[in-house]
Amino acid sequence: MFPTVPLRRAGAGRGLVPAKRRLGLRGAAAVPNVRPLCARSDTLNRTPLRRPPSGRSWFGPSTLVTAALIGPGTLTTCTRAGIQHGYDLLWALGFAGLTTVVLQEMAARLGWATGAGLGEAIRREFRTRRSRTLSFGLVIAAILVGNMAYESGNLSGAVIGLELLVGPTPIGAVAVAAACGGLLWWGRYRGLERVLIGLVLLMSGCFLATAITVRPDLSALVAGFRPKAMEPEHFLTVMGLIGTTVVPYNLFLHASTISTRWGPEAPIRDVRRETVVAVLLGVLISVLIVVTSAGSRARLPNPGAIDNVSDLAVQLGPLAGRFAEVLMGIGYLAAGVSSALTAPLAAALAARGLFGWESNDRDRRFVGVWAVILLVGAAVGQSGVKLVSVILFAQVANAVILPLIGAYLLRLANSRSTMGGATNGWISNAAAAAALLVLAAISSVSLWKVLGA
Repeated sequence: MFPTVPLRRAGAGRGLVPAKRRLGLRGAAAVPNVRPLCARSDTLNRTPLRRPPSGRSWFGPSTLVTAALIGPGTLTTCTRAGIQHGYDLLWALGFAGLTTVVLQEMAARLGWATGAGLGEAIRREFRTRRSRTLSFGLVIAAILVGNMAYESGNLSGAVIGLELLVGPTPIGAVAVAAACGGLLWWGRYRGLERVLIGLVLLMSGCFLATAITVRPDLSALVAGFRPKAMEPEHFLTVMGLIGTTVVPYNLFLHASTISTRWGPEAPIRDVRRETVVAVLLGVLISVLIVVTSAGSRARLPNPGAIDNVSDLAVQLGPLAGRFAEVLMGIGYLAAGVSSALTAPLAAALAARGLFGWESNDRDRRFVGVWAVILLVGAAVGQSGVKLVSVILFAQVANAVILPLIGAYLLRLANSRSTMGGATNGWISNAAAAAALLVLAAISSVSLWKVLGA
């Protein structure tokens, strides 16, 4: 039995927390008597906490990050990047992937160490009226409003995938939204997690098979990962690739799911392993989409007419037959459904943490948040509005807001009142600071170039 130390729990008097949880993060720098502000409380209404079997440490709650990362917006942006710029911008996906690993690891560690989501940690850390107004406003703009735009694209993307498989579906967006609402209302967390893992693996297989059919130039593919000077026409696409990979709402979703599914006895290395696998799998799928579009653009009859994966699937038909169209349809449907589930869920979790609502998935306010996002997404998706511009705007806005959200997370990850002995070490701080500075520089230069033009 591990030694225990007294620890003040947020709003719950005193309790006991295993001292082992703090070992291996900062070594001797861990302070035995730290009293975190957001100490883990297992008395909340949540799934019973326990360490998953070792065979499942590769896949679990972190897979929701992959499911949220790979949506129709990601597929659209990656397709356009490959068609317009070939393999040249793969380095941007590489940078975005490394940045995502750094930030998601901090979010996951926060959920593991505190038993709380990022929204709850922000609410408890920032107590003055001014700091709360600023932080709440930033989160609401980035998560609640931004997710409405994303949800429209998610549902429309799912419908596009469905139509590639079965033909026109007049009320497709409403039908998909209803199915997602049913899963969020009636589905248990573990069942939802398994559905999302299945969809992610299905996407991976479909897009890998499609990338192989176009026989990409491997030397050009490898060269695409070498950073290079950006041309003026690259800036918005680079920001879109970063904004669709390093997604702010994923930080809230990840911290919340880790806090409810990993027990205090689980080793941090398992949390980190699962996080890295989830992020790299998502980046791999993005790379496969770029490879498919870049590798096929020279042989397509009209590459300039391609705006999204569905256009690419139609033009790949004469080259790869119905096989490519079916694979693209299945992958797009899986991407749309998985993201249509995670976007409203992430928004509801962020709102619950920020405003201190009861930890109950049937709470009317919690349900109201994800229901409104689903309804708005269904209404816009059903209207037939072309969403490429909306998606690109949301991704560029994400890239602009992300350094600020990342700065909040970095502060929390270094706060002993929040994290106790699980605060960042110097390597984590250096990696996070470097990633956020580079991201801020790219965003600033890109906006200056675009607005100056």
